[in-house]
Amino acid sequence: MKGSMTTDLGVITIEPEVVAKYAGTVAVECFGIVGMAAVSMKDGLVKLLKKESLTHGIQVEISEDNKITINFHVIVSYGVSISVVCENLVSNVKYRVEEFTGMEVDEINIYVEGVRVID
Repeated sequence: MKGSMTTDLGVITIEPEVVAKYAGTVAVECFGIVGMAAVSMKDGLVKLLKKESLTHGIQVEISEDNKITINFHVIVSYGVSISVVCENLVSNVKYRVEEFTGMEVDEINIYVEGVRVID
């Protein structure tokens, strides 16, 4: 569902894809996040996505009352604390997406799909 707000000048409608792209950009800026992951249900394989396909590792749902739920499938750096990286990801994404959209982020779910050693 699309998010929409009514203003004095008209209606603003935001596609979930726009929120997903912005959230993905914010996520890869976070320390410890290597990138988004695409999971093949058929093979059980996890693939690191290129920057152009960030939104494939992110699902965004916008409820009737304009509350956003974001699901991230991420690959983290080897040797980092996953809980600290996830807390950082949640706080950065929540703040920046709320500022960007003007809507409340209700829930952020993070699925760590893999670990990658960075040179």
